[in-house]
Amino acid sequence: MSQQDGVPGIDPSAPPSGTGCVECSAGDGPGWWFHLRRCAECGHIGCCDSSPGQHATMHAHQAGHPFLASFEPGEDWFWNADTEQIYEGPRLAPPTSHPQSQPTPGPEGKVPADWQRQLH
Repeated sequence: MSQQDGVPGIDPSAPPSGTGCVECSAGDGPGWWFHLRRCAECGHIGCCDSSPGQHATMHAHQAGHPFLASFEPGEDWFWNADTEQIYEGPRLAPPTSHPQSQPTPGPEGKVPADWQRQLH
């Protein structure tokens, strides 16, 4: 995306990478998340900083993609992982959240009984 087309670091046309945290689903960490975040530049779905894996912010720093968007139903905010500030941004390519039927925390069948004690 060129700077004249919008905000550098946000590509509204990039689709989400899936419906769950890429790394948790691949077995990196405990395999479950609290909330999900979407990279606003490439669409990578990662888990939030309250989750044990904290994969979304890790992706933002490693990839140099600072803008994260909520991937939760009904939320439409952006977070800059470098400046730690909340932003408003453009509409991203659908879907803009995980399916409503997907539980939070998730994924179904992977969340431990003591999940609340494991949050950051």
